[in-house]
Amino acid sequence: MDHRSGSTSDKLLTAGEQLFARHGIDGTLTRQIVAAAGQGNDSAVNYHFGSRPGLLQAIIARHMADIEARQPHGALPHDADGLVDVIVRPVSGELLSPSGRDFLRITAQLAGHSGVATRRMAQPLRHSSVGTQLDALADVLLRDLPEPVVRERLAMLIGMLTAVLADRARRIDEHQAVLLAHEDFVDSAVAMLAAAVRAPLRPGGGAGR
Repeated sequence: MDHRSGSTSDKLLTAGEQLFARHGIDGTLTRQIVAAAGQGNDSAVNYHFGSRPGLLQAIIARHMADIEARQPHGALPHDADGLVDVIVRPVSGELLSPSGRDFLRITAQLAGHSGVATRRMAQPLRHSSVGTQLDALADVLLRDLPEPVVRERLAMLIGMLTAVLADRARRIDEHQAVLLAHEDFVDSAVAMLAAAVRAPLRPGGGAGR
């Protein structure tokens, strides 16, 4: 198992990542995580993380820190295309490591709980650069689209992004063919998602029914 370090907590984090990614958050038992981490005490997860959800939150926080480290410096773009670009590229960097790919397969399971549609972003997204970028993207889209449409589109953006990244992560891990090199894949994802969020409404659409 490819641990980031030899500490018990790191072994549990890595075991949790791998099992949550492959067998699902709800389909993985705590004792399976403990065994995969090479620990003999079933209370190890509670001791180090407080609970199984605490372990999941620690996994998310660890990778959000990695994504933060890849964020571009300087002011945010003022257009939808530029904002989608700065949202997608740092997250896509997770594809380049086994641990990152596990994280992406986990986030696809959590996409429906992001809270962007209700303006109640979940932690740690709320206080991250990605959260700030999503808020800025909402402000740009609100210039041309009704707020309910904007909120739905942000939720769709998160859903589509996590789904395509998780699928590519799985394909890489299972040694299946991928059609595009990493940078070409990211460029295509940015172009497609940017076009989707700013697509014009059909006449009379978006007013609510």
